[in-house]
Amino acid sequence: MTTRREQTSQESRELILAAAAELFTEKGYRQTTFADVGERSGISRGSIPWHFGSKEGLLLAVLERSLADLRAGLGEPTARVETALDLLAEGAGALFVLPAGRLFVNLLVEALEPGSPIQGRYVEMHEALREHGRRVLELLPLPPGMSAEGLSVLLVGAVIGVHQQWLLAPDRVDYPEALAALRTLMARAVLP
Repeated sequence: MTTRREQTSQESRELILAAAAELFTEKGYRQTTFADVGERSGISRGSIPWHFGSKEGLLLAVLERSLADLRAGLGEPTARVETALDLLAEGAGALFVLPAGRLFVNLLVEALEPGSPIQGRYVEMHEALREHGRRVLELLPLPPGMSAEGLSVLLVGAVIGVHQQWLLAPDRVDYPEALAALRTLMARAVLP
């Protein structure tokens, strides 16, 4: 049984994580301060290092939670082609609609820097998306010479690329249209 103090501590931690995720998404990691997170969360900025150790610790905790949300948002594979394609489109589209998706795209530059503490989380995110795609694609009748692994890599790359374009110019990139085009291409690749 948890004590009231433990419950309050967990609630504070959740408020800090939610505020940090929003701010990292809006402003980026480097531009976000403990003062920003404290103001947004309503929790004293001095409590943040107590919970997470450092700004980097906070970032890793936010990404860990976001990765868990992303994994939870992916559906189970199915052998029915139309359902599988919808599932793939929804799983791919998770990057567009989940708050975690925008966070991952906004922090991509941070992950690419040499020695980045978040690079491993990005590798995990891509692996989770590729694994999900591969599991679904293995249930479908792929044409000869086309592997579920290769098609999954292509699918994840396409979704991330479209998402980046959409974030840069939302008035010029129609997300629903792009996702529909991706689903059509996938259907043509796997349907007889």
